Amino acid sequence: METGSKYNLTEGGILRKLLLVAVPIMGTQLVMMAYNLTDMFWLGRVGSDAVAAAGAAGMYMWLSFGFILIGKMGAEIGVAQSLGRGDKKAALAYSQNAMLIALVLGTLFGLTLVFFNRPLIGFFNFREKEIAETAAEYLFIVGFPMPLACISSAAVGTYNASGNSRTPFIINSLGLILNITLDPLFIIVLGMGVKGAAIATAISHIISSFAMLGALLFFKARPFERYPVLFRPEWRKIIQLLKWAVPIGLESLLFCFLSMVTTRVETFFGATAVAVSRVGSQIEALSWLIGGGFGSALVAFIGQNFGAGKQERIRQGVKISLITMTIWGSLVTLFIFVLGPAVFALFLPAPELVSLGRIYLYILAFCQLPMNLEAVGAGAFKGTGRTIPPSLVSVITNAAKPLLAWLLSRTSLGIYGVWIGVSVTALIRGIWVCVWYYLAEKKY
Repeated sequence: METGSKYNLTEGGILRKLLLVAVPIMGTQLVMMAYNLTDMFWLGRVGSDAVAAAGAAGMYMWLSFGFILIGKMGAEIGVAQSLGRGDKKAALAYSQNAMLIALVLGTLFGLTLVFFNRPLIGFFNFREKEIAETAAEYLFIVGFPMPLACISSAAVGTYNASGNSRTPFIINSLGLILNITLDPLFIIVLGMGVKGAAIATAISHIISSFAMLGALLFFKARPFERYPVLFRPEWRKIIQLLKWAVPIGLESLLFCFLSMVTTRVETFFGATAVAVSRVGSQIEALSWLIGGGFGSALVAFIGQNFGAGKQERIRQGVKISLITMTIWGSLVTLFIFVLGPAVFALFLPAPELVSLGRIYLYILAFCQLPMNLEAVGAGAFKGTGRTIPPSLVSVITNAAKPLLAWLLSRTSLGIYGVWIGVSVTALIRGIWVCVWYYLAEKKY
């Protein structure tokens, strides 16, 4: 990578370079959240059953991130470290092989959604058969563009690693605009409800994915001058990519699966409880999506500087990131307490649902700061290729989450106990990752 280049993260002001990468990634994360919020907003006009159905199906869309992250994070780490060493040939090879991995995983998961949608939704054991049938239909539709979504994310990882996160943000924003336009058309005007939301989401993902791949091949600010679509797989690089990314993917898969187990505990209290938690989780996602975006930027920053051997710059980058995310986490906590219930009412306006949503948000507010700090610690580990420590912490704390939620739900706390279990384990996870990174670096 050329010294002085705009996207060279090994030179220049640390905060400025971090924000150069982080702000567009945060924007992309907000776009992802806005996709879900747009669905929830219009489905809330149909009824809480529609929100519950889309929320249950959405858990499997969340599960897909475990597969998506393997290609994306593999590309981010491999491309960033190679560019930091000035080895563009290796960077290109890591990107190409990450795309191949993403294509295979995306195809397998997409076919699973298409052919096994009903058994998958059956996991939640909904008492309302209409909700289960509607959710299964949603999965069938969104399963088709899954391969495109996976390889598009690997392309995003390549862009992020090169320091140019602006292009993915622009493309994903255009996809959001399309989704915002199509949602009311399919859900309300055509009266298709949850099925309409699935169709709108699928169309938006297909178009934005093709745009992302086109950008990698033809846009002026693309990471590589030439990007051959046909290439010979390099098994050594595929193995290295899997070593880096599989722990992250498994972490995400287990995180989502165990959250699904927690959701099953929620279904004991009825579809209303599921709808409230799904909408509430989208609102508090404002915190962890932004934190995750900053953590992803830190992976690219540390990856390039690790490849260049600039240890002091890495330490300063982590310190600045911790300060920044402490401020953000505190602001989000304040936002949830002051404005959270009003925002919730936009999606589920019924007074009894707003009252329940307020309690959900207040309980989850206490883990927002630790979740943002977790993103920094995890991103710092991943940038150097040490992906096992944050993944191990995530697996252990998330394994405890459904158990704690179930135990507390059996007390007088009821549904509140489920949410307290979620908040407590998230708080522990954030503190644990940061302390582990601090001790590891002190020893190093």
